[in-house]
Amino acid sequence: MSTSTASVTTTSTTSTTSSVTTSVLTSKAVVGIAVLGLATFFAITTELMPVGLLGTMSRDLGVTESQMGIVITVYAAAVAILALPLTSFTARLPRKAVLVATLVGYAVSNLMVALAPSFAVVCAGRVVGGVAHALFFSVASAYATRIVPPRLAGRAIAFVYSGSSLGFVIGVPLATGVGQSIGWRPAVGSVAVCAAALAVVAAVFLPAVRGTSSPHIGSPRAWARTGLLAVVVADLLLFAGHYIVYTYVGPYAIDAGLDTGLVSGALLVLGGTGVIGLWLAGVFVDSAPRQTLIVAVAVMAASFVALPFVHGSIVGTMVVAGVWMAANGTTGTLFMAAAIRAGGVSPDIAGALVNGASNIGIAGGAAIGGQVLGMTGMQTLPIAGAVVLLGSLGVVVAARRGFPVHSSHQEHLSTSSIEAITSSLAVVTTSIPTISRAIQTMTGSVATVTGSQRTRRVHE
Repeated sequence: MSTSTASVTTTSTTSTTSSVTTSVLTSKAVVGIAVLGLATFFAITTELMPVGLLGTMSRDLGVTESQMGIVITVYAAAVAILALPLTSFTARLPRKAVLVATLVGYAVSNLMVALAPSFAVVCAGRVVGGVAHALFFSVASAYATRIVPPRLAGRAIAFVYSGSSLGFVIGVPLATGVGQSIGWRPAVGSVAVCAAALAVVAAVFLPAVRGTSSPHIGSPRAWARTGLLAVVVADLLLFAGHYIVYTYVGPYAIDAGLDTGLVSGALLVLGGTGVIGLWLAGVFVDSAPRQTLIVAVAVMAASFVALPFVHGSIVGTMVVAGVWMAANGTTGTLFMAAAIRAGGVSPDIAGALVNGASNIGIAGGAAIGGQVLGMTGMQTLPIAGAVVLLGSLGVVVAARRGFPVHSSHQEHLSTSSIEAITSSLAVVTTSIPTISRAIQTMTGSVATVTGSQRTRRVHE
């Protein structure tokens, strides 16, 4: 581990010499971070926008809605398959050029979709977007940490994450509303224009940052020795427990007494509480990461236990759910920071491991939630989620190497070797089956869903 750390330090010194100064927060760095946050906003909007427009797109292109769902699948598949290879292949390239290229990729992807004469061309455009997406989230968060002082590294990551949250809460519903008002093609085309304009802005205003050497993969034994394996396992369990309930948050709220027409507003509020949690993570990720994560996971588990007791009150349900979502909003930043600080591998590999574990947890949680829902009903979902979350909490408490009280390598969170902080942003990318339900509800589709459709979703 000491060898790896020394390597990280050396790389940092070499790479930052001719790029930017990180001893003080400059105005150029502030502008750069703002550009990165805005880029993340458009990245998530691009990725999730078709979910709210599946109905209108399928009718226009002459395919069924289930077939139209392939545009989500191919995008996620491209991200899952290409994230690590692309990160490794482009590690030596200047970061600014890579980031601008991903924004151009988003613009090309959306333009292809907007002008597509057929469903096949739409799918091809989405593959282009998936390639850009895979590489973008291997660069964006790390880029932010390279242009700020070390003491602000965790907050820089959290700021970039905020673009993801705002894209989910604001960008996708806004694009969906535009699509429903004037057509899906103008909506997608507008995002293409914005992405192209942002590529120009990034080329002009982003500080230059050098690439680094090839990533160090390590071995499972090294992962266990440094505590990285514990971080990965805890992250997997956290996402599994969370998605047992979150997969069905819309139907759960309706079952608790919420009027169908108010679900979109309720989900918007819950998304906002997640942004609050993200802000809290930015405040404590550098000073008390272990303590904050323990509190966050414990609060999530306690909220799940409390949900059945307030199920008859929609106000009580929304308050408890808001606390749950706020606590969950802290976890992406905290887990990624813990994985990077554990050492033993290059940070891009740590990010890939955490991202893979998160996606396994999402898939498993959604599947478990479906089984619980079919066998015992809606109100037992939170209890099942709480049980899995307690497993995650146990790992965090027990694994002091992976989650130390004092992070001796905290300063290296901002070094140049952080190439691929593939964070919960990428998790959002590959959690489409879950997020599609929430987005469809958020955009008002719940109001038009028939009883048979609701029954079919329950048994998915």
